[in-house]
Amino acid sequence: MTIFNSFRRSKQARVDETKVTQQHVRSPEERSLVLRLDCFLMVFGCVSQVIKYLDQQNISQAYVSGMKEDLNLNGNELNYFTTWFNVGYCIMLIPSQIIMTYVRPSLWLPFLELIWGMLTGLIATAHTAKQIYVLRAFIGICESSAWPGMMTLFMHWYTPTELAKRMGFYHSCQAIGGMMANALQTAMHTNMDGRAGLEGWRWMFILNSVMTIVVGLAGFVFLPDYPNTPNPRAFWFTTNDAKIAMARLERHGRAEPKPISWAGARRTFTSWVVYFIAILYVGTVLASAGYSYFSLFLKSLKNTDGSARWDVSAINVIPIGGQAVQVAFVWIWALLSDTLRTRHWLIVAQAVIGLIPAIIMSIWNVPLSAKYFSYFISYVVLGTAPLIFAWVSDIIPHDPEQRSLVVGVAIAMYYAISAWSQVLVWPATQAPHYRYGWQTSIALWILVIGMTLGLRYIDWKYIIPVRKALVERESSTEVLPDSSSVDKKDPELSG
Repeated sequence: MTIFNSFRRSKQARVDETKVTQQHVRSPEERSLVLRLDCFLMVFGCVSQVIKYLDQQNISQAYVSGMKEDLNLNGNELNYFTTWFNVGYCIMLIPSQIIMTYVRPSLWLPFLELIWGMLTGLIATAHTAKQIYVLRAFIGICESSAWPGMMTLFMHWYTPTELAKRMGFYHSCQAIGGMMANALQTAMHTNMDGRAGLEGWRWMFILNSVMTIVVGLAGFVFLPDYPNTPNPRAFWFTTNDAKIAMARLERHGRAEPKPISWAGARRTFTSWVVYFIAILYVGTVLASAGYSYFSLFLKSLKNTDGSARWDVSAINVIPIGGQAVQVAFVWIWALLSDTLRTRHWLIVAQAVIGLIPAIIMSIWNVPLSAKYFSYFISYVVLGTAPLIFAWVSDIIPHDPEQRSLVVGVAIAMYYAISAWSQVLVWPATQAPHYRYGWQTSIALWILVIGMTLGLRYIDWKYIIPVRKALVERESSTEVLPDSSSVDKKDPELSG
């Protein structure tokens, strides 16, 4: 069934949705299940995400903490480290999303985490840029499973009013990982530099490797797999939990998970949704990319006598303030989304805020304090991804194959574009004054505003009435095994 049919959503339909949402009262068993999902699925996902982002971002901290000088790096090697990582990430992302529907996530995701942990440790042995290029490419291949894989699992386990908060909390762990990368690199540079004949930045990769492997091992029992095929090693999950989880899927109009088929792939790639969401997601991520170069900006600053204004420790520590802002605002955006039951206005708000630093930095000839302000305010607008993918779950609740592929395609498209665009738009040789970077951000934020409002109109006028009709038709023709304890007329849909 297409999600684009000519049905008009009436005011009464919106009122009906609110009423049925309030009818369902969670049982103690359901509340217990959600709590345990938070304690195991969410905890593993968040800790894994912190470590993943630590592994992903430590290359930048290492570059400004001695790697550049120790390996005689010049020009755009830092950009190419990211490019090769993105190439590997892009190649494996969609295949990983497909594989995860055939192989248990509790086997697939931890296995890849163990592999990228070992590869991260090998960077400590590298002596040339080419060796790091190879390692970064394979790390990207393995890490490509983690973020989209966990986001897909959240869509299967959490309801619409639970989802954005969890996605937001999970997404904020990227900033926590970045904070840890800065703090740990500072500690390694200060306390471990020269120990056992190794530079501090090499010790950073060794520590990352050990942490990643430990977390990966926990995944074999912490991940619950899918509601209809639960993980037999998950000691914290019961048979009754599976029944409750399946009832939650049914009540909110979510189809049960199943392997991605050729028909599902064809249905996805012949739909406008996958391309629209991919462009919207890519636009938000690329538009906000300027914050990533805060460390290079700090490294470029000089005193009047020509000496560096900030030492290595300060360059690693100062961005932690921005990352703290990012954590706070990702939570704020996600909580507002589930509380207000809206996605679009919060995405638009972030785009409008994102225009401010982009305009200031495009002008460039402004006081130094304005440049600091621009970098710090850039961290406020890094909460769009949870809202976009929570919106995807609302738009296509009845097609889990399409949801998985939409997430994979959107992220793969970003990495495919980022693999070459960041070298052209944000070349390290132009730091700190990028001739095209901030101007590109302005154009992308304007695009994001237009696309978000356009999708909201389509959702309001066409998709929501179809979704509601689908839930009502299925609830009138199907009876759950325990229908006395489950209210199926509670779509809890985002308006």
